[in-house]
Amino acid sequence: MKIIHKDQTEKFKNSENCIAIEYPLGDKDINCAIVELTGRYPNKGRVVNLECKELAYVIKGSGRIVVENEEINLKEGDSILIEPGEKYFWDGNLIIFAPCTPAWYPEQHKEVE
Repeated sequence: MKIIHKDQTEKFKNSENCIAIEYPLGDKDINCAIVELTGRYPNKGRVVNLECKELAYVIKGSGRIVVENEEINLKEGDSILIEPGEKYFWDGNLIIFAPCTPAWYPEQHKEVE
């Protein structure tokens, strides 16, 4: 068993519109974060996870995600699974719980056109 308390989290900014609070589990198979979006992420283009599946659960707010040119509106209580290699962007005011498997790491997350 592993537990991470709130005071052990690591906060970082992906952009002006995207703040992530990481829960460092130290596990290569899975990790998670709370993501706060206040606008579009990324600011232009799209992002892609090259190796990770990213499950996103909307805790609060509403917005949209565009995955491979398909627009999906999201609101509190909705969930979406983003597969490795799918290009996407977020837009809205959302708080999301996002576990990733295998564990997310910055080098496999890329901004693309």
